[in-house]
Amino acid sequence: MKKYSIGIDFGTLSARAVLADVSSGEIMASDTYEYRHGVIEQQMPDGTRLPEGFALQDPGDYLEAVAALVPGLFSLAGISAEQVIGVGTDFTSSTMIPVKKDGTPLCRLEQYKNRPFAYAVLWKHHASQKAADQINEKAEETGQKWLDRYGGKISSEWSIPKLLQMYEEDQEIYEQTDVWVEAVDWIVWQLTGIENHSYSTMEFKAIWDQKEGFPAQEFFRKLAPGFEKEAVKKLGTNFLPQGVKAGGITPYMAQVTGLKEGTPVSSGIVDAYACLPAVGIDGPGKMLLIVGTSVCEILVEPEGKDVPGLCGRARDGILPGYYAHEGAQSAGGDILAWFTKECCSGEMEREAEKKKISLHTLLTEKAARLRPGETGLLALDWWNGNNCLLDDMYLSGMIVGLTLSSKPEEIYRAIMESIVFGSRVNVEQFQKHGILVEQILAAGGICKKNELMMQIYADVLNMPVYVSDAEQGPALGSAMFGAVAAGKKGGGYDSIYEAVPKMKAPVEKIYDPVPAHVKIYDELFLEYKKLHDYFGCGGNDVMYRLRHMKTGKCVTNKVSGF
Repeated sequence: MKKYSIGIDFGTLSARAVLADVSSGEIMASDTYEYRHGVIEQQMPDGTRLPEGFALQDPGDYLEAVAALVPGLFSLAGISAEQVIGVGTDFTSSTMIPVKKDGTPLCRLEQYKNRPFAYAVLWKHHASQKAADQINEKAEETGQKWLDRYGGKISSEWSIPKLLQMYEEDQEIYEQTDVWVEAVDWIVWQLTGIENHSYSTMEFKAIWDQKEGFPAQEFFRKLAPGFEKEAVKKLGTNFLPQGVKAGGITPYMAQVTGLKEGTPVSSGIVDAYACLPAVGIDGPGKMLLIVGTSVCEILVEPEGKDVPGLCGRARDGILPGYYAHEGAQSAGGDILAWFTKECCSGEMEREAEKKKISLHTLLTEKAARLRPGETGLLALDWWNGNNCLLDDMYLSGMIVGLTLSSKPEEIYRAIMESIVFGSRVNVEQFQKHGILVEQILAAGGICKKNELMMQIYADVLNMPVYVSDAEQGPALGSAMFGAVAAGKKGGGYDSIYEAVPKMKAPVEKIYDPVPAHVKIYDELFLEYKKLHDYFGCGGNDVMYRLRHMKTGKCVTNKVSGF
C-alpha cells in the first residue's frame, strides 16, 4: 500500500497543501485555500481605522484552511486516511497570536473582537519598529552578547518587538494573553492538542538559545518597567527541534480533516526554511533563494558564525547538526505587484487585455528586449523597508534616472534589478564572513514564472541559478518533515537526511550567467551600493524626514556600519 504525507504551507494570503508520495516525493494532489479575511491592514472588522504599519489576520482563517484543504486532498487523490503517515506545517513568520491557556485566540472572545492586538499580528506588521529600536538600543547599551547572533539588530517583524508594542499600547490585551505563540506552533497545537514551540521559530525569531535561554529578566525590565514580570512566561514552554513528532491528530481534528486519529504531526517550521530540503539542500555550500512576495536567502554551516546585519543563526533551526542562517528582503514580488496596480496606464492595460496576458507578462516581455544598463535607471528595493543588512523599516524605495521618455517596462526592469541587487548585498555578506556559497538553488512563484528575473539573478550574482521544479516548495518540505515525524517504523524516515534524496524535487532549469551582462551589472551594483550606503547609513536622512512629514512621527537613522 502506497504511503503519503501531507504538507500545509500557510502563506500571507492563502494556504497551500500537498499530498506527497513518501517513496518518491511525487505530488499526488495539491490545493489552495484563500483566506476569507485576507490581511487586515486598513481597518478593523467594525470599521475602526488602523494606524499605519499594522498588518493583522484572523486565526480562524487558518483553521478554515485546514478543514477545507485536507479533505480536498483525499478527494483529489482518491486515497484513504490509513495511507497518510504524517503531517507537516509551515507558516510565514513571525506571525504571532495572543491566546489563552487552552489556545483560544483573544479575538475569538466577544469582548475583544474589535481590538487589534487580539488578532494574529502578521509577519509584515511594521508598526513595532519603535519597539524594535528600543530593544536594539538597550541591547547595545548593556552589551548583550546575544545581539551578535542576530547580526547586530532585532527586526520589527519578530516576536518580542511585537509583544513589547502590545505591552505599551494595550495593557489589557497583554494581561489577558497567556501565551504569545507563533502561528505555526499554534496550528500544531490545534492539530495535536499539545502546546509546543519549534526551534525554527524560537531561535530565529524570539531571542532564545538552546544553551542560554532567553535574555535575562533585568534586560526586559530596562525595556519597560513591569515588562519583565510576564514576558518570558508568555513565550511558552516545550521547545522542539525540527522533524520530531509534536503529537498526533486529535479526535476532533480527525473528524474535521478525515485524517486518522493519532497521525503524527511534526514540529512547525518557518515557511522559507521548510523549502530547504524540498530543493535538495542537506548540507553547507548550497544557498536557497526564494523569490516571491518577499525574498529570502537561506543556508547552513557547521560552525555557528556570526554575520553582521543578517537575520541571525539558529542551531538545529532547519537541519539537525548545522547552524541555519537567513538573509531577507522585506519586499520582492510585492514591489512589482505595486507597480502593475498603481503605475500602469490604461493603454498598457488594454494591450495586455488584447493579448490575453497579464500586465506582469506584458511588462516582462517588453523588459526582456532591453539590454542591461539600457534603461538608464537604478532603484533601491526598500518599498517595504529594509530587512537586511540595515534592518530598518523606516527606509523607503526610490528610482534614480527617470526622464520624460522613461517607459513602464524600463521602470519594471529597474525594480527587478534592484531586488536582485538587494540579494547580492546579502550573499556578499555571507561570503565576507566565511560562509560558502557554491551553488544557488531557487524556488518560489517568481522563480518558475519569470525567466527574465532568474537570468538577472544569474548575471548579477555571477553564478548559475538552479530553479527547482517544486511548485509548492515549502509545502513539500513540510510533507518531508511530516514523513520524518512518522519515522521509519511508521512508514517514513528516521531523519531529514534520509528523506532528502528520496523526496526532493528535481531541478527544472539552469540559468547561466552571461559574461557581458555580468560586467555591466558589476558596474551598476557599485552604484547601487553607493545609494544603499548614502541613504541607509547616515549620508542623507531625507527618507526619515519625509516619513515624519507624512505621519507626524519623528524617526531617526539607526546607522549600521556594514
